Amino acid sequence: MKNTMFGVLFFSLLILSAPSSSSSASEGVCIIGSGIGGSSVAHFLRKYSDSELIRIRIFERQGVVGGRMATVSVSGETFEAGASILHPKNYHALNFAKSFNLTIQTPSLDSESSFGIWDGHNFLFKTFDLDFKFPFFQKILSLANSFLMFFRYGFSLFRMTNFVETTVDNFLKYYESFESRPVFETVDEMLTWAGLYNLTSRTLEEELLDAGLSPLLIQELVTVITRVNYGQSVSISGLAGAVSLAGAGDGLWSIEGGNWQIVAGLINSSHVELHLREEIESISYLGDHYELNSTNGNSYPCEVTVIATPLDEQNISFTPSISIPNRSLHHTHATFVRGFLNPAYFGVSTGSEIPTLVGTIESHDLPFSSISVLKQHSEKDATYKIFSRKPMADALLDRIFSIRIETLRINWGAYPRYNAPERFAPFVLDGQHLYYVNAFENAASTMETSAVAAENIARLILSRSYGKTKSSSSNLKSSTSNTYDLHSDL
Repeated sequence: MKNTMFGVLFFSLLILSAPSSSSSASEGVCIIGSGIGGSSVAHFLRKYSDSELIRIRIFERQGVVGGRMATVSVSGETFEAGASILHPKNYHALNFAKSFNLTIQTPSLDSESSFGIWDGHNFLFKTFDLDFKFPFFQKILSLANSFLMFFRYGFSLFRMTNFVETTVDNFLKYYESFESRPVFETVDEMLTWAGLYNLTSRTLEEELLDAGLSPLLIQELVTVITRVNYGQSVSISGLAGAVSLAGAGDGLWSIEGGNWQIVAGLINSSHVELHLREEIESISYLGDHYELNSTNGNSYPCEVTVIATPLDEQNISFTPSISIPNRSLHHTHATFVRGFLNPAYFGVSTGSEIPTLVGTIESHDLPFSSISVLKQHSEKDATYKIFSRKPMADALLDRIFSIRIETLRINWGAYPRYNAPERFAPFVLDGQHLYYVNAFENAASTMETSAVAAENIARLILSRSYGKTKSSSSNLKSSTSNTYDLHSDL
């Protein structure tokens, strides 16, 4: 941790010692936000441009990079606190991970993993949970649970799979070559081209009922998934819901040590000037360039400015003013507990009867969306992650847990509050060169959708400000050896 903080401090001082302003109006691209959106814009600008001469600066109000990709330390062990999983067809993220030689890990699906749906009083559904250690018996158990699921939900499970696969296949169009894939100036245009726009105009529940899914499957399993992944009910838009369901499929993966390393790799390899602890409070268009002013009292001229952070809870003033649809962020409260669940709270006699993932249906009486075991340390000692819509008070946690050794709480402004039909902010906020990556978030919010939107923004910038972009290349730049430690635990 000391080395981490020293690296961040040294890098910050190195950057902030540079002049804060310049008489030249042509000062390249300034990016506000160092999450996956901002870092991906920088990466694709470097990848697709004909010259390395474009100056790129990233401004981050926090002391670390990653945005909503962050980790926490519980009892000395590291766990994902924000964006935690990636889909096997998230091709940008996969290419980034391979390029930076990051270690990919997949969730351990062993015989000790179990799943239950809790209604606040009883388990409506639970998978079998038998302690078989041999692979053969684990396969038998998995097959038995598949039959159990089919017995409850029937052929609706296959219809749900078809719905998700159709949506994913349409999304894959965003990886096509430049020859067949245009540069999009609006979110509406981008979604319509891929055949996804109609999914944003209706709720997930409406889409699934039309697809032939049973109300029972929607009320239970689908609701559990949307509550876990987006903290919301099946009234979210169809596209966000399909993305949420895809995040509950097979082949999911993450980066060992934290997904934030993808962002660090993108920044380190893109030759950017990184300004940590530099919050931008105003952006003014002066006719031939933008002037960015920070809370540190610094002023920066920029030819192009990219907003790569949700504007919903930012206090940035714009001159002239901009207009975007009103939108609120949904706050998910992530609570990490080292301890042991109370069997009596769940109406069972022993802790082993509580599934390792407890999902919940939509009910105002339920105080949490899900509880999952991150690591089982011993028979009565585990680290848990709880998602809830409100903070988990100590008194409530003391009822849910019989033992509570350590507790950490994080309040995430995690993703938009989805309401179909969705309305989208423009990619170009002022008709000039002020861009907004997070306009795409109202379609769906994931690490990969942010990267896809960022790639389009980079192409849009290059086509409007710097002429033609060079042909797409399948080889991403590798991370430079002269990297800095850009992250520490929350």
